[in-house]
Amino acid sequence: MLLDRESIDLVLVPCGLAIMFVYHLMLLYRVLRYPHTTVIGYENHNKRAWVERMMQMSPEETGLALSVISSNISASSNLASLAIALSSLIGAWAGSTSSKLFTTSIIYGDTSQTTASVKYIALLICFLAAFTCFIQSTRYYVHASFLMSTLDSDIPVSYVQTAIIRGGNFWSTGLRALYFATTLLLWIFGPIPMFACSVFMVVILHMLDSNSTPLHNYKYGSAKNVNHSKNKNVKREGRAHPVNSNVLLGNPMYSPTTYVM
Repeated sequence: MLLDRESIDLVLVPCGLAIMFVYHLMLLYRVLRYPHTTVIGYENHNKRAWVERMMQMSPEETGLALSVISSNISASSNLASLAIALSSLIGAWAGSTSSKLFTTSIIYGDTSQTTASVKYIALLICFLAAFTCFIQSTRYYVHASFLMSTLDSDIPVSYVQTAIIRGGNFWSTGLRALYFATTLLLWIFGPIPMFACSVFMVVILHMLDSNSTPLHNYKYGSAKNVNHSKNKNVKREGRAHPVNSNVLLGNPMYSPTTYVM
C-alpha cells in the first residue's frame, strides 16, 4: 500500500514543502517582474518615497526618521532573540528523553528515531535561518541610521534607500523562515497536519501578499515648500520687529530708522 503508516511521510511531507517552495518562487518572480502586484513591492515603493522625503528635512528634524528606524531595529532584534531562543529550546528538547512523547502510536506516520531527528534538524535550520535574516535586517537598519544622521553631507539618497529596502527584505525573509518552521513544527504531530498546514498557509499568504492598491506617484510640490518657507519668514520677521523698549524710553542711541531693517 502506498500510503501506509510507514511511508505516508515520504509522500505528504515533500508535497507540503514543494507547495511552500513553489509559492515563494512565484512570489519572488512577481516581486522582481511585477512588484506593484505584491505587498512587498508596494511597501518598497513607499519606503523609497519616505527616505527621499526624510533626506530633505532639516538637521533639527532628523529625530523623526531616526525614531522610525529605531523601532524597526528593536523589532528585528526581538525576533532574532526569539528565533535563537527557540533554536536552543528545540536543541535541548531533541536531546532529552521527553522528545519520545511524540513517537507514540497516536501519531499516524513514521515514528522512528531517524524521522524524529530529521524533524528537529529541519526545525533548527529554519529557526537559525530566521535568526540570521533578522540579524542582517538589524545590520542594514543600523547602517541606514548612520547615513541618515550624517548632517550637512552629500550622501546620495539611493544609498539610504538601498539600506532601508534591504533591511525590509531581510525582515520579510526571516518571517518566511518562521512560516516554514510553523509547518515543520506540525510535522512533529504527523505528516497529515503538516500537509494541511502547508496548504492553508499558502492560501492565507496569497491573500496577504497580493496587492491591489495602485502605486502612488509621490510629489513634493514646490508651492508647498514655498508657502512653508514664507510662513517661516513671516514668523521670523514678526519676532525680529517687536516694539523696541529703548525707542519708547527715548534712548538717544537707538532710533526707529536704525532699528527697522
